[in-house]
Amino acid sequence: MKKIILLLIFITAVSFKSPKEDSYTVGEWFRFRIHYGFVNAGYATLEVRDASINDKNVFHVIGRGYTTGVSKLFFNVNDLYESYIDKETGNPYQFVRKINEGGYTKNQEGFFNHSENNILVKDYKHATEKTVSIPKNSQDILSSFYYLRNYQNIDKMKPGEFVAIDMFLDDTITKFRLKFIGREDITTKFGLISTMIFRPLVQTGRIFKEEESLTVWISDDDNKLPIRIKANLLVGSIKADLEAFKGLKYTFKVKIK
Repeated sequence: MKKIILLLIFITAVSFKSPKEDSYTVGEWFRFRIHYGFVNAGYATLEVRDASINDKNVFHVIGRGYTTGVSKLFFNVNDLYESYIDKETGNPYQFVRKINEGGYTKNQEGFFNHSENNILVKDYKHATEKTVSIPKNSQDILSSFYYLRNYQNIDKMKPGEFVAIDMFLDDTITKFRLKFIGREDITTKFGLISTMIFRPLVQTGRIFKEEESLTVWISDDDNKLPIRIKANLLVGSIKADLEAFKGLKYTFKVKIK
C-alpha cells in the first residue's frame, strides 16, 4: 500500500514560487478504492485534522492503506502514515510511519529541523536513531502531497514539462520527477470531471514495466483532488478511483452528472 500513498504525492505539478492560499482545510477527507486487475484489493484514505506541536497550531494529516476481503488472505496490508505540517510554510515538523505489508514492517518517527537542514529518525522496531542531512524544504512521504497542492502556476504548465521534489523516504532523500501530459474529461461515479494528467517517472525493473508506467488524474479546479491512478506493473496492474470525499475547501466541479 506504500505504492498507493506514494502515487498520491505525484498528483499535483508546480513551479517553486510563492505559495497560494491553501487548497485544503481541516476536515478534508477522501477515500480511494483500489483494484488489482478485476479484484477489489483495498482502500486508501487521507484526512486533515488540527493539532498542536510546541504550542504551534499545525495541520495533522493522516493516511491509511489496507487490504480487504480475499486480498487479505494473499497479502495483508495495514499501513499508517502521519505528518504534522506548518500552516504557513507547508514544511513538516514530524512524521510517523507504521506499516505492515505482508509481514514486512516498519515503525519510524522523524523530527525535522529545517533551520539545520537535517532530520532525526527514530526506528522503534530496531531501537535505533540517527540524524540525516536533507536539502532545504524537504518533505516526508505524506506532506509532499499537501505541499505541492498549495503551489501556483499549475495551470501554466505545458505538456512535456517536468517538476521535481525532494522527499525523505526509507532513510534517504529521493528526488521524484513529474511530467505533465495534458488535460482530459473523464467519467467517474460522480459524473464527468475535468482533469489534468501527469506521469511520474519511476524506476523500472523491480515493480514497473516502463519509466512512464504510472498515470494520474487530478481535478482541474482549486481543490487539486486526486481522481484516478493507474499503474502498469511487471505482474498485472493497479487502478485506484476516488470513491468518497467530504470537507473540501472549494466546490467540487462536475461538468455532467
